[in-house]
Amino acid sequence: MAESPDLRSRLGEVPHQPGVYLMRDRLGAIIYVGKARDLRKRLASYFLPSRRQQADLKTRALLDSVWDFEIHLVRNEQEALLLEGKLIKQYRPRYNVSFRDDKRFLLAKINPDEPWPRFVLTRLKKDDGARYFGPFAHSGALRGTIAWLNREFGLRSCRSREPGEKDYKHCSADVIRNCSAPCVGKITREAYLERVEQASELLEGKGRRERIRSLHEEMEKAAGRMDFERAARLRDIVQNLERTLNPTRQFSRGRGVPSTVKPLDDLSELADLLQLAEAPRIMECFDISNVSSNHIVASMVRFVQGVPDNGNYRRYRIMTVEGQDDFASMAEVIRRRYSRILREGAKSSPGVVESQEGVIEGMRRLAREGKAPITLPDLVIVDGGKGQLGSAITELRRLGLHELAVIGLAKKREEIFRPGESAPLILSHETGALKLLQRIRDEAHRFANNYNELLLRKRMKESLLDDCPGVSPRRKAALLARFGSVARIRRQSAEEIAELPGISVRSAEAMLGWLNRQ
Repeated sequence: MAESPDLRSRLGEVPHQPGVYLMRDRLGAIIYVGKARDLRKRLASYFLPSRRQQADLKTRALLDSVWDFEIHLVRNEQEALLLEGKLIKQYRPRYNVSFRDDKRFLLAKINPDEPWPRFVLTRLKKDDGARYFGPFAHSGALRGTIAWLNREFGLRSCRSREPGEKDYKHCSADVIRNCSAPCVGKITREAYLERVEQASELLEGKGRRERIRSLHEEMEKAAGRMDFERAARLRDIVQNLERTLNPTRQFSRGRGVPSTVKPLDDLSELADLLQLAEAPRIMECFDISNVSSNHIVASMVRFVQGVPDNGNYRRYRIMTVEGQDDFASMAEVIRRRYSRILREGAKSSPGVVESQEGVIEGMRRLAREGKAPITLPDLVIVDGGKGQLGSAITELRRLGLHELAVIGLAKKREEIFRPGESAPLILSHETGALKLLQRIRDEAHRFANNYNELLLRKRMKESLLDDCPGVSPRRKAALLARFGSVARIRRQSAEEIAELPGISVRSAEAMLGWLNRQ
């Protein structure tokens, strides 16, 4: 089982910047998403001893479940709020309550195909030809900004699709100079659409600074004339504009989180540091996940040009290893992965494995010619230290792939182990190459843990224990976590089963009797 990261030591790497943080449990599942104006201060507060003592039951349960965290930097608090909401809706963490419903942030919408377009607020973006702005984090500020835009540019706010003289009779907006009255022809459609465009550009942030500066000057002049009522109105307008028009990025589902990552630069730097002949275009990373000694799986994730190639991820159930043995498990998964690639290549070109050009060059030639279904990676990464790396090297040599570049990445100190080198390579945490290795390693870890969790849930769901008298879902989960399967439970004595909390020898005997009769 992977060691728990030293979270308090990692806090020194967290910047004093706004952003979003994600808390993960030991299975890699996201259990909480939060935002902060200062990420380091917020995260540090979670790991203070006094915080645990003063926390309520829910917060204490969260702190007990946190195994790791990750952060995503943004430019301001509005972006943090938008990204937090997007991630909560995407991952639905069990310790988050806000944003878990279907409520969305407000958008402003205007349809240029209408006779007299007007701004409306909506929470759903449709493919209807309309022009959308946002989403906006502060609904109150947005409503105030739209009301000011309507007054400033003389845009209509009435609900009628095509207002006429009848609507004008019941409207006072023109009288108080809040509307240009297009309904009775006081302005041409071309002139009205030009005003709409000016308001739309301002809502997009164009000319924002100049407009706010001008309003500030008006506010100061009004205050100088002792016209405090107008100064207060202008102050509110400025505050609404600043909150609404502050530049923010949209975080729509599927686009991921903001990033300053430059994968190609990181690949080039990695090649230099590892002394590779060229940048590793294809990398494959392996991770072993042990939730219990009876439930061992592995993952392989593939990155191409420094970004995930999700369609070529693979997951494995360890078949030949008894108990928790990361070295033997790593050897098995390396053997299974690359022996299969060689078999597939041999089918398309039977002599490639024995050819004089070498196995690796032969397989890569087949890939270039489109004859090999899977291309060998340029770099193999194993999650672990010298032991895991040694197991991988041994299997690669047995397969004739001894020239394939391979490294081990140990998580505790982020040490990079290389074949033939006794001392590990330690890179600065600001190095793009190390961050690239961390991304692929963490992705492999997440993928393995998700598979382990999936199998455990499946086994719990399908278990005979569902029908066993006196076995609750909680007791069932404890039994499977300890013994792994119904078959192994049957082989235990009542005394061994009774070692689990909440199970007496008598109830264990009754359970074994029922299971053995099935």
